[in-house]
Amino acid sequence: MKNKVEKKQIDVYFDTYSESHQNPVNKFIHWICVPLILFSIIGLVTAIPFPNLEFLGQYKTYLNWFSFLMAAVIYYYFNISRVLAFLMILVISGMYYFIILLERVEQNGGPALWQVSLGIFVAAWIGQFIGHKIEGKKPSFLDDLKFLLIGPIWLLHFICKKVGLPY
Repeated sequence: MKNKVEKKQIDVYFDTYSESHQNPVNKFIHWICVPLILFSIIGLVTAIPFPNLEFLGQYKTYLNWFSFLMAAVIYYYFNISRVLAFLMILVISGMYYFIILLERVEQNGGPALWQVSLGIFVAAWIGQFIGHKIEGKKPSFLDDLKFLLIGPIWLLHFICKKVGLPY
């Protein structure tokens, strides 16, 4: 008699998420729009004014509302997949670098970070809904909000599989 191997929770999430992401066009759109949505959320949350904590000295610039959001998100990821959590730290760090560049553009008279982020957010969500219209299935997060967090690591898990990295 064979032992039935129980799937890890993360694989159950990926299977459920994949059910509404079968169409190649929808998948392609997700490869573009999911990272853009994540980037825009980082920008929007970073743009929320944060109290000036002078007692932190030179380190006060490293703390903002996004710091707390990132800690919570990484904690969630860490509990379902340590490998994907560490990869998301790298992805988010890379995105945050560009958020800092956008803040510098704003300081030099360019558009506000929140405006750029909001524009990206709206455009990317329009893309997502177009993808799901093509797919003919509603987005997974409409059934369970946790799938808003699963989307970015769902993409990463394909990269892990491609390079043979167990997640």
